[in-house]
Amino acid sequence: MQDISRLSSLLSRRTFLRGSSLGLGNIAFSSLLARDGFAHGATDSINRGARPDLPHHPPRIKRVIFLCMAGGPSHLETFDEKPELARLDGQPMPESYTAGQPIAQLQGKELKCQGPLTKFGRYGQSGQTISDFLPYHQKMADDLCVIRSMVTEQINHDPAHTFMNTGTAISGRPSMGSWINYGLGSESSNLPGFVVLTSVGGRNPQPIASRQWGSGFLPSQFQGVEFNSTGDPVHYVSNPAGVDRNHQNALIRTIRKLDSQRNELVDNPEIAARINAYEMAFRMQASVPELTDLSGESQATLDLYGIGRKPTDDFGRQCLLARRMAEQGVRYIQVNYADNGNNPRWDQHSKIHLHETHARATDQPVAGLLADLKARGLLE
Repeated sequence: MQDISRLSSLLSRRTFLRGSSLGLGNIAFSSLLARDGFAHGATDSINRGARPDLPHHPPRIKRVIFLCMAGGPSHLETFDEKPELARLDGQPMPESYTAGQPIAQLQGKELKCQGPLTKFGRYGQSGQTISDFLPYHQKMADDLCVIRSMVTEQINHDPAHTFMNTGTAISGRPSMGSWINYGLGSESSNLPGFVVLTSVGGRNPQPIASRQWGSGFLPSQFQGVEFNSTGDPVHYVSNPAGVDRNHQNALIRTIRKLDSQRNELVDNPEIAARINAYEMAFRMQASVPELTDLSGESQATLDLYGIGRKPTDDFGRQCLLARRMAEQGVRYIQVNYADNGNNPRWDQHSKIHLHETHARATDQPVAGLLADLKARGLLE
């Protein structure tokens, strides 16, 4: 009986060692496959950060790239032809158009109609209406869906931006990107699920506040992470002098331990968000420099976006970064237009001729992004 018991013990021990070692290996291997999207059911396992009960149906959309041209060319100079406005050019504004309407900073002044600054044509099999300010868009008319029914009662820049990004002019609501990040999670383990590309130049900074990509009442881990167009892509992502990756990793582990102990006492979701932010920042130290390095892109790709020449270089780089982020699994990418630093970006009350300037700066990069996404199968 003692021999049988001893044999059973050995067998059990060997079975445990063999099973556990292979089991751990399988778990690790499955994790790596899921991270790269190869494992069966990987879609569920790599949606990091999403609520476990969301989404309630399989999503058809894989990612969103939102190009926000703050103060870019007007809809009246791009896709929205107004023949009646052209006919009334230079004439007094009919009172029927302005009666009862809030007119910011123009109350009591003589108002005259301004006709379009360029010509319009019909393009593609769809007969899409596109102005001559956008020759690159004219070539891809059948790849565009122009929605003409969206309106807002907000007549000033900041409330209108807040309404567009959050659904209300009142501050404090989660932004579009935060909701999508909250519901679907991130496909990337080394990059945030929601990234915002911004830059500042010209007469005024962009009329965009950080609440446009804020998480509102959602946990802060779902807010947008801002990338810069110059210098370090993300503030403080680089280690200071004298700190290497091993030291930084040790610091992150210590902070995680302290935060975890604190969270056991108070159970605060913001502490979990803070832990996640520290760990994501550590992983971004390796992933972000590679992501923002465009040296591996072909000259044909750079030319497609208008990179390397004015006025398309700045916005072209942002659009190319958006494509690279989409390939890396970033769920929501918001790109905010910036000019070349010499022209005002918005508030063109008396300088509407600058619509053509902004159209030249954005037309080719946007068309290049769409063509590139289509060629790589990222629009499927």
